[in-house]
Amino acid sequence: MKIFFQNQTDQETLVENKTTVEIPGKVILYNDDWHTFDEVIFQLMKAVNCSLVAARNFAFEVHFKGRAIVFSGGLTQCLKVSSILEEIALHTQVVT
Repeated sequence: MKIFFQNQTDQETLVENKTTVEIPGKVILYNDDWHTFDEVIFQLMKAVNCSLVAARNFAFEVHFKGRAIVFSGGLTQCLKVSSILEEIALHTQVVT
């Protein structure tokens, strides 16, 4: 979208608004037998910027159900979250 304004000197100024539409996504974290609860909780707090309680709840859901959706948002942000979780070799999947 382009909007034209006239400024005080009667010159046209072009202002361009950029709108981005991002594909929504989700990050799924899968259970494994190698990481401790503390490792998973710490990494979840780092990746999704959540509280200790929220990260602990995610970790227990992953443990008991085998997987959990730990983040929902734009695809770019999902890829960042997944990348941070995978820094310690956690198994994740990004779905759209």
